[in-house]
Amino acid sequence: MKKILLFVCMALSTISMSIFAQKVESVGSVPYQWSSVPIVGGGFVDGIICHPKVPDIRYCRTDMGGAYKWNPGKQCWESLLDWINLKESNLQGVESIAIDPNNPDNVYIACGTYTRNRTCAVLRSSDGGNSFLRIDVPFTMGGNENGRGNGERMMVDPHNSNIIYIGTRLHGLWRSMDKGESWQKVNSFPDVTERFDMSDMKSWQKKGSGIVCVVFDNASDDIYVAVSLMNSNNLFVSHDKGETWNDVDGAPSQYRPTHMIMTTAGDLLVSYADTPGPSQMNDGALWKYTIAKKRWEDISPLKIEKGENAGFGYAAVSVDAKNPKHIIVSTHNLGGKLGFKSDELFHSIDGGKHWKPIFKTGYEYDYSKAPYVKVAPLHWMFDVEIDPANSEHAIFTTGFGGWETFNLSAVERGEKVKWSIMSSGIEETVPLELYAPEKGARLISGVGDYGGFTHFDLYNPCPEGSHSNPTFGNTNGVTGAWLKQELIVRTGTLFGNQPGARTISYSEDGGKTWSMCDNVPINGARNGHIAVSADGKSWIWTPDNSDAYITSDKGHSWQKCIGLPKGIRTIADKANPKLFYAVNVSDQILYSSIDGGTTFVADTLQLGVNNQLSLPRLLVTCVNHHVVIFVVDKTVFIQLPDMRRIYGLLLTMGYTIQLL
Repeated sequence: MKKILLFVCMALSTISMSIFAQKVESVGSVPYQWSSVPIVGGGFVDGIICHPKVPDIRYCRTDMGGAYKWNPGKQCWESLLDWINLKESNLQGVESIAIDPNNPDNVYIACGTYTRNRTCAVLRSSDGGNSFLRIDVPFTMGGNENGRGNGERMMVDPHNSNIIYIGTRLHGLWRSMDKGESWQKVNSFPDVTERFDMSDMKSWQKKGSGIVCVVFDNASDDIYVAVSLMNSNNLFVSHDKGETWNDVDGAPSQYRPTHMIMTTAGDLLVSYADTPGPSQMNDGALWKYTIAKKRWEDISPLKIEKGENAGFGYAAVSVDAKNPKHIIVSTHNLGGKLGFKSDELFHSIDGGKHWKPIFKTGYEYDYSKAPYVKVAPLHWMFDVEIDPANSEHAIFTTGFGGWETFNLSAVERGEKVKWSIMSSGIEETVPLELYAPEKGARLISGVGDYGGFTHFDLYNPCPEGSHSNPTFGNTNGVTGAWLKQELIVRTGTLFGNQPGARTISYSEDGGKTWSMCDNVPINGARNGHIAVSADGKSWIWTPDNSDAYITSDKGHSWQKCIGLPKGIRTIADKANPKLFYAVNVSDQILYSSIDGGTTFVADTLQLGVNNQLSLPRLLVTCVNHHVVIFVVDKTVFIQLPDMRRIYGLLLTMGYTIQLL
């Protein structure tokens, strides 16, 4: 009885209702301490930014999961933007990062996930990322839009740390003369607006991503800017510190630039593709521009006959700060073409005259820091970097984080290049459903792209990797039987090609191992919502855009639930295996079942507003009793029998409580 009364008091006080005459003493609270449940990576790291002079100063950006700084002492990445609140979550997508080459403490992060959202800012730090000053900007950004792996768009002038340039997707070239405090548009820069048909999805996917690269020449006042345009001028130079701009003669225009860097020898290296990526690429190349001779040269690792498409593009390029002839370049969509099983990372030590494919030559992966990536193919290498302080240390990014090696030159000796996970500390998964049993695992998750995980230890990655048999991409539903804790059921979308696999699976050992159901209720059933009765005998699955179906034999056979509308989510009572519920909030209807989920009956919730006070009719279920609370005149009544149905709760201010 005491537990029930305590629950009621908590429920009523939550909506600021004074219902007891006696004085209630406040109870001291203990603050929560929050930390990430480690999966490691789990999302697209689309840029690595290294300081050109100071070892171990590097940052990374993600498309919608914030920015991170490398901590060499702890050997992990540390989040810089966890302080951003939900209202301003558009700042979590990072378009570009710039480090002052003359002062590693000066760091700038350009934040904006989508160009349709005006909440965009440049964050400025003068203490190496320990704190930031936010400067709202008059242009938008697209950290999670096509071309998010291009770059870098923002750069600090090596000759004057007060000056910063940033290229935007839709609003041209901008400049700050006061360390990011204010921004002015560079009106002398050419109009690079790209015209396309917004109603044509194919056109949308292939369109450019605005100004993608800004590069300073350390030996002169020249500034180079690359624009994601095709079949028109896409590379521009200023010889007077940005006051006037000209086309770079002879620059390839049959592709779009994806990355641009300058070697210590004064050459520009530009990777190209026909789309910005990570959308499908069908053509591309790698070119070198020798500035002193104004000469362009195609140095692509894979030469394609003139007039033919390559069938893939080049995603990113990097050069050794100590050796201008030491280059690596990554591909996109090469897998299955020209004799390559996957995308490739090419390596050259003679300025691009000869190349060796690193993965085709031989490699070794260490998955121990993130075992789940074993099932993920090599993909989305949209940034590659040779560490300016260590020519053997190279990093490349992927859709789940990235890899790094410390024996890059092994490829030249025909030996295996050894790669390990580089993304410890980065957490970018998208949780879709969470389930915490009372016993066994601490947390069982359903996430986007990488299935789900069973965490017995909340402070370390799952050594078993993600759920298998089958492997899901998205896991939209995961729950269990409350009175039979070892039974867990999950639903989702299959990852890759798994002939004969079904989109629903269950575990009878608390999430350690999984078994596929024999059947699904309808063809194409996937994702949706899953509910499991308290004793685990009945499961109700509402797949995407479908009716709800029930099984009592672990998915061998299914029948449609009677009385439920299409697409509704059901939940199971934790104590009584015969009880299931569903709520249609918009139509204010409660559906309940007392026969284990076979049939449902509808009741009106009667939600409303009276004198600006919401009067919800709440449902309350205790562990051992079912509570019915209702209002007559000025009294709130609580009924505590062994009810078979729950009728609801209507509350208003100033009522007293009377037990029946």
